[in-house]
Amino acid sequence: MQTIKDTLLTLARAYGATGRESNIASTIRGMIEPYVDEITTDALGNLIATRKGAGKKIMVAAHMDHIGFIVTHIDKKGFLRVHNVGGINRANSLNRRVVFANGVNGVLSHEVEDFNPASSPMSKLFIDIGARSREEAEAMVDVGDVAVYAPDVFEMGQRVSGPAMDNRAGCALLVEALKALESRENTVVAVFTTQEEVGLRGAAVAAYGVAPDEGVALDVTLCGDTPKGVKISVELGAGIAVKVMDSSLICAPSMVKALESAAERAGAKHQREVLTGGGTDAGAIAQSRGGVPSGVLSIPCRYVHSAAETVDLSDMEAGVKTLVEYLSH
Repeated sequence: MQTIKDTLLTLARAYGATGRESNIASTIRGMIEPYVDEITTDALGNLIATRKGAGKKIMVAAHMDHIGFIVTHIDKKGFLRVHNVGGINRANSLNRRVVFANGVNGVLSHEVEDFNPASSPMSKLFIDIGARSREEAEAMVDVGDVAVYAPDVFEMGQRVSGPAMDNRAGCALLVEALKALESRENTVVAVFTTQEEVGLRGAAVAAYGVAPDEGVALDVTLCGDTPKGVKISVELGAGIAVKVMDSSLICAPSMVKALESAAERAGAKHQREVLTGGGTDAGAIAQSRGGVPSGVLSIPCRYVHSAAETVDLSDMEAGVKTLVEYLSH
């Protein structure tokens, strides 16, 4: 597990907010260049890497972006007012360390008076970057800059916790699959997508350009194994999850069968996932052009959209084995 852990740690610590993915894209490019035939970047910033073959064209997508907080204005005392970029849970965000692309640190906090994390709007939140005036703050950040949860990543045995596991875990899985993939029977187009957290935007553009025969998304999913947790039959450490449905798509039955068969041939632990909310890049791929049979390999993750998202490296290893087997046959 050392290799995939090292890859995950590197990717999880790289800045890459939604709509600001160039830094993480550059990091991934450096990792995969020796293992692909060509790499391009499209107009939305998607990183598209191709392994050429004579068979089907299979698009595998993993989104690079990380939810964040965009600065809307700066008050006279130097506090930054912010709005969410992606699905922010306010209760998970209070008094958290955040960081901007230029390295400026801050504390994300909230107005004390009449604040309710469940119902108060984002306008009640602010970031304190240590500035004492608007002018001092403006010398450090600009309106439109995006902060993310600071990359405080830590290990718990074979589990790794921190922000941006959604979806640097999927990116790490795809990087390691490209390293392990030997067969050239199919053309594999690995797409590290942008702006997934605000509506699968990068994947929609990339899928139209790639025009694949089949599509697979790699992303995290919820776990139902914590005390009185969400009602979903996915457990951390029980293997890679093969999605059947979420709110963005109903996976093609042929793809569910193909991915489960690949897991069985590879001897990889796997489980089924039915998610009643949320979506993945596969939702955009499936609806591209005349339609694309699509499926999803989901990495079980506790505490999604928090600063301590937690994944199990054994699930990721199972995902690599499953994906490589699927792409090879």
